[in-house]
Amino acid sequence: MSEISLRPALITKVLPDSIAAEIGFEVGDRLVAINGTKPRDLIDYKFLCADEVLELEVLDAKGKTHQVEIEKDYDEDLGLEFETALFDGLIQCNNRCPFCFIDQQPPGKRESLYLKDDDYRLSFLYGSYLTLTNLTQKDWNRIEQMRLSPLYVSVHATEPEIRTRLLKNQRAGQILEQIKWFQKRRLQIHAQVVVCPGINDGIHLESTLRDLTKFHKGEVPAVASIAVVPVGLTRFRPEEDELIPVTPEKAKEVISQVQKLQGELGKKKGKNCVWLADEWFLIAGEELPPESHYEDYPQIDNGVGSIRLFLRKFEEAAQSLPAKVEPERKFTWVVGNAVEKAFQPILERLNKVEGLSVEMAAFPSEYWGQKITVTGLLTGEDLLLNLQGKDLGDGILLPSLMLKHGDTRFLDDRTVEEVADKLGVKIFPVNGIEGLIEGCVRQMR
Repeated sequence: MSEISLRPALITKVLPDSIAAEIGFEVGDRLVAINGTKPRDLIDYKFLCADEVLELEVLDAKGKTHQVEIEKDYDEDLGLEFETALFDGLIQCNNRCPFCFIDQQPPGKRESLYLKDDDYRLSFLYGSYLTLTNLTQKDWNRIEQMRLSPLYVSVHATEPEIRTRLLKNQRAGQILEQIKWFQKRRLQIHAQVVVCPGINDGIHLESTLRDLTKFHKGEVPAVASIAVVPVGLTRFRPEEDELIPVTPEKAKEVISQVQKLQGELGKKKGKNCVWLADEWFLIAGEELPPESHYEDYPQIDNGVGSIRLFLRKFEEAAQSLPAKVEPERKFTWVVGNAVEKAFQPILERLNKVEGLSVEMAAFPSEYWGQKITVTGLLTGEDLLLNLQGKDLGDGILLPSLMLKHGDTRFLDDRTVEEVADKLGVKIFPVNGIEGLIEGCVRQMR
């Protein structure tokens, strides 16, 4: 591990009116230790801060060390935010999955795009998926002792030879034993199965789903939910990867196969635990299931029910839309062509506002070489290819999920400013439903 990754936790924000603000913490200070223990990550930090009496060792921006004593309520937060959730560095992936998005990118982009995250701590904190193949005994002990549950696990296949073939890692075949480990300790996982046609589909998908659903029982099911996701491929992937894109015919086959199993499980267990990602229906050109199908959205971050939820939230938020806006304005709303049909009701409702005109620009990503593309994968280059020379009105409404978090860069490293300049129009990044509506009706400048 590098020297930099072992440095004390860098504070990037001090929340106003918090304990930390009252004491005099400043951005640029570094937290060294809490009650004599150096926190490895945000999990340690939160656990150590649960005490009512804290002795903090802090290194200020000038390099001077301070000892700070704090008395507080048990559940009271200090009000600090850090540069990263991992103070001792990222645990990277040791697999060579052919469908890994990191390996399907062109070289020469920003360094962070090539980091292969397989860190159980990020899985616990933020719901990112891991494979369990790189955990040390110390890691397993910590998961058990600190009850780090649920974790989000990329299973893909439960047959040892199939999972080993997919992950290119001999340790991958231990997955069922690992799930039994979670079951024995009453800890949970949410499972993900990325379907690669010709490898883990058909009878292998059937076997995987049946194996996993056996762990969905009891008060605390070891497998809380399972998402079935189509493999996503780009034109930059290695030639020898043996992967085949998901066709509309294959999507219909998987939908039929999984829905049959859902019906069977529903009769046995009374509720569903296997979910199809929205992309299957978009690729197949089929209608999405009704919102009631998704229960409490256990796999929303995997794109399971996200479109239905988005539409419902828009209907609720649209109640606040004005009947009229002044002055008149026209916007271009950019989305991936995967959601073009599904988002028509949103477009129609926005255009009912007098003085407001919104046109949807829905297209696939030529940058990635895809025929069907979700919004988050569109790049600056895609915008330039599809929008240059067109009347874009008063500006582009750009879903912020296309951009690096907290930054203005697309996945191809082009910036919003650069693209706006080349298109000769303003670009307004909008965050979610509220941002979209606000972008449409806010006072024109």
